[in-house]
Amino acid sequence: MRIVNIGPDPSLAYRPNLEKSEAKEKTDYRNFESGSLFDRVFNTYSLMHTHQTLEFVKRKYSEWTRCTHTEMRMMEAVMSLDQLVDESDPDVDFPNSFHAFQTAEGIRRDHPDKDWFQLVGLIHDVGKIMALWDEPQWAVVGDTFPVGCKFQNSIVFRDKTFTDNPDEKNPTYNTEHGIYKPNCGLDHVLMSWGHDEYLYRVLKFNKCLIPEEGLYMIRFHSFYPWHAHGDYMNLCNDKDLRMLPWVKEFNKYDLYTKTTDLPDVNELKPYYQSLIDKYCPGTLK
Repeated sequence: MRIVNIGPDPSLAYRPNLEKSEAKEKTDYRNFESGSLFDRVFNTYSLMHTHQTLEFVKRKYSEWTRCTHTEMRMMEAVMSLDQLVDESDPDVDFPNSFHAFQTAEGIRRDHPDKDWFQLVGLIHDVGKIMALWDEPQWAVVGDTFPVGCKFQNSIVFRDKTFTDNPDEKNPTYNTEHGIYKPNCGLDHVLMSWGHDEYLYRVLKFNKCLIPEEGLYMIRFHSFYPWHAHGDYMNLCNDKDLRMLPWVKEFNKYDLYTKTTDLPDVNELKPYYQSLIDKYCPGTLK
């Protein structure tokens, strides 16, 4: 099945210098039209776009945001991602823990003075641990989008995968604002459930010390319709717009540090453990 492309990915403009990497060309990232992983990716998004309804999202918020599933240290959570290969990712087919260190090291290279930013690079995908606790990947990984209002065209596979989502046919939910007020702020918008919101909630619940800019990166880094395509601006308030450049800055390291040149994790762990001890110390719920 050939999916109609929605046009060039605007986030190309925010990519870091990739000339040092011969493994992948700039135009090869986020290919949702073809490739060896296409069938896996398309199936994951099909399930996501069928089942991620307003009712489903509310149920998941209630289930996960009480942080009662376990207690563990942050580095332990990062390393547990050795067991996970993201089924929504068209770019890589190796465990997510390597991606964590690749992202962090890219940020460390360009932002040596922002240790909290480096830590965000390391931990941003830790919410995917839900998949190791039997949550299906379509409710954990992939691009996110608001529920309770119109599904915008910039959502990946928008024209093929929402047919069986009951919210698509609900007149209350399929207008530009849906259940929300104009410029209500993203803090008041329910996003499709996934690892972004879950980790954000875990960090807030445990009173971690990451600055607001870093929390925005974590909470909205998968919200591509917003930070890469400019959709849903009608729901944003002034704070969201101030934080958008930070999310975009993070985005280029999240995506475009992915290469098959895997880092030496054991060599890097002591440095990043020191950042964890500073911002997310001890055992977390």
